[in-house]
Amino acid sequence: MAVFWIGHRRYGTKKAAGDAVRAVLHGHPIGTELTGEEFDLVRDLLDMHHEAEQKIGEGVAAIRIAPPQQGPHPGFEVVHPDGSAIDFSYLTCLKAPTLRSQVHNVMQAETKDLRTAYFEKRIAAGTFTSDLSGVPLDTSDTAVSHFQGPAFSRIADAFAAAEGGWEAIPLTPSTAYGLGQFVDRGQAERWRVYWQSRAVLGLLTKAENRTRPRC
Repeated sequence: MAVFWIGHRRYGTKKAAGDAVRAVLHGHPIGTELTGEEFDLVRDLLDMHHEAEQKIGEGVAAIRIAPPQQGPHPGFEVVHPDGSAIDFSYLTCLKAPTLRSQVHNVMQAETKDLRTAYFEKRIAAGTFTSDLSGVPLDTSDTAVSHFQGPAFSRIADAFAAAEGGWEAIPLTPSTAYGLGQFVDRGQAERWRVYWQSRAVLGLLTKAENRTRPRC
């Protein structure tokens, strides 16, 4: 059976991925706001929803355990920066991922070394502080963020359109170890150049970065 991905997390089966999500969902009382790795898991899961852009809106200030909408089981809801909230189905997210979400994951993997280089450059320059709050950063609690320019997904979507659509970006098989790569390495290099010319990076704490829109 094919492996299943949620963000950078690799699961042996879709059931294993679902079990990880259900452990979060049923591990807390209704109203609990997720934190840390649990937040990151469900936040990445949300990106797989076919209506992710509408659910995310202006950003994700929090994700919490929501009362049941139908039936006996709780769910997840997104809390936006203005305090409004909207629920989403984790089962919908776990359906076969869209081609867009699969390519996005690979695009992230293809630029990981460039983000790492930016991170290391900031340390070497002595400017290792949050670009949002100015607080000193800890290397274990730092996110390289598309802070002031267009969000990553906007850059990725524009590149895909320029290449002829998502179907025009073939990927290595999802069963391979790691997130995969562009099959066409020339196309991969075009993507890296395209991303570098448009990404405006910054450093934030992980908590600060979690509230930022990705779409």
